[in-house]
Amino acid sequence: SYLPWFEIFYKLLNTLADYLAKHQENDLNDVLKSLHSHPVPKPNAPVSLSVVCITRFHRNLTEYFVAVDVNNMLHLYASMLHERRIIITSSKLSTLTACVHGSAAMLFPMYWQHIYIPVLPPHLLDYCCAPMPYLIGVHLSLMERVKSRFLEDVVILNVDTNTLESPSDDLQNLPSDVVSSLKSKLKKQSTATGSGVARAFLRAQAALFGSYRDALRYRPGEPITFCEESFVAHRSSTMRGFLEMAVNLQLFKQFIDGRLAKLNAGRGFTDVFEEEITEGGFCRSEWPDSRSPHEIPILFLL
Repeated sequence: SYLPWFEIFYKLLNTLADYLAKHQENDLNDVLKSLHSHPVPKPNAPVSLSVVCITRFHRNLTEYFVAVDVNNMLHLYASMLHERRIIITSSKLSTLTACVHGSAAMLFPMYWQHIYIPVLPPHLLDYCCAPMPYLIGVHLSLMERVKSRFLEDVVILNVDTNTLESPSDDLQNLPSDVVSSLKSKLKKQSTATGSGVARAFLRAQAALFGSYRDALRYRPGEPITFCEESFVAHRSSTMRGFLEMAVNLQLFKQFIDGRLAKLNAGRGFTDVFEEEITEGGFCRSEWPDSRSPHEIPILFLL
């Protein structure tokens, strides 16, 4: 399928395989008929059928965490936060797609804003020479042809050998306290599942970007805006260098634009990222939760 619903497809195929193994053809047909008539679900919504309930889980991150060690995960995470040109390669297509999608999931609630190709077809190998950032999965059998194109400044993660090549040490540009905390969480046995890995990276994202709330500005009768100078200036010196770079990232700009659009449309909102910011104390201001922008001036008044 062209749809990246790996978690749903994975559990569905396992369920159908069980029916086939037990020769339960009636149940199998019932599931397929129910799916065929089921409307397309909304993002992150469970799909409930009469004979099976399919819920979302973090299979991609689980497989990625098993295949790649913590240090390489951290280095790739840092490279993604610097919007580098990134190639992930493996000899197994299922592992390759899981690792590409899993690495992109580390950025939540932000999203990769550039070229994104989980599995690159052979006739499109020239995409690896693109001068802009990209995240591309390349089957191992094609890597010699890719490297023959004299790539420059490209981060390459080989999942099969668990090795990472990078022209830059982007991890050094991330605040050391955030990196140490993330590394510690990832090395705990309790994070050996995708949900634990997702939670660890969510906490890191909250630590790095959560103070965006303190940089929101409101004047009566005017839209809520975001002040880049305030966002960068009020943080500690160890964080300041990273944030000076971060405000120019497309993934951060998209995130801020999305938050401002919701606030200025009068739609109160909250999500796991905002909850993580509050729980971790990563900003000074209170979050308005379900309140509209017209109730924010006390919090963000200039």
